[in-house]
Amino acid sequence: MSDAPEFSEETIEAARVLCSGPCEFVLGAAALTQLPEADRPEIAFAGRSNVGKSSLINALLWRKNLARASSEPGRTRELNYFNLGEGRLWLVDLPGFGYAKVSRTQAQEWQRLTLRYLRGRVNLRRVFLLVDSRRGLMDTDHEVMDMLDSAAVTYQIVLTKADKIKKTEADVVRAKVAEALKKRPAAHPVIRLTSAEKGGGLPELRAEIYQLTV
Repeated sequence: MSDAPEFSEETIEAARVLCSGPCEFVLGAAALTQLPEADRPEIAFAGRSNVGKSSLINALLWRKNLARASSEPGRTRELNYFNLGEGRLWLVDLPGFGYAKVSRTQAQEWQRLTLRYLRGRVNLRRVFLLVDSRRGLMDTDHEVMDMLDSAAVTYQIVLTKADKIKKTEADVVRAKVAEALKKRPAAHPVIRLTSAEKGGGLPELRAEIYQLTV
């Protein structure tokens, strides 16, 4: 589901082994002082509250409830840390933005926490920014990309819920996103099109993650 160069069979298999191996929730950090040691590569997943972030993380790691999905958008309100591969990688589930059903003050507090995290986490290799393929980039997505650009953190767009639209529609959305990224200094050029439900694009995304650990 991607027009990026294919990964080797060895990389795809190594990524499968990594993502199907041990993974455990370590902590939910509400302040930077609570973060674990920056002793290994770290990746983070960000996205709007209803983008399907928990579902994608669970599908990537062949789990059902590792990252807890909820019917209430904005459930993730801390920096949730997972230990992947017995110390191989920190995987971080960032607070969803959009922040439905919370005060503006609380939303701003989470945003400040996330920005401080992005600017100060020296081992952060990449942020995977999830975007609903049915909607494309929204104003809040652009705001987050502004924040990532200002923090000089490499981020990669992952289009979710690709099984919900036709391929021609997905191609249009991806082309529009690619055009928007041309002016984004910290954006990774490859856009991943995925489906947590059908599994499309997940082997390639796992391979992206694996390559950040070697």
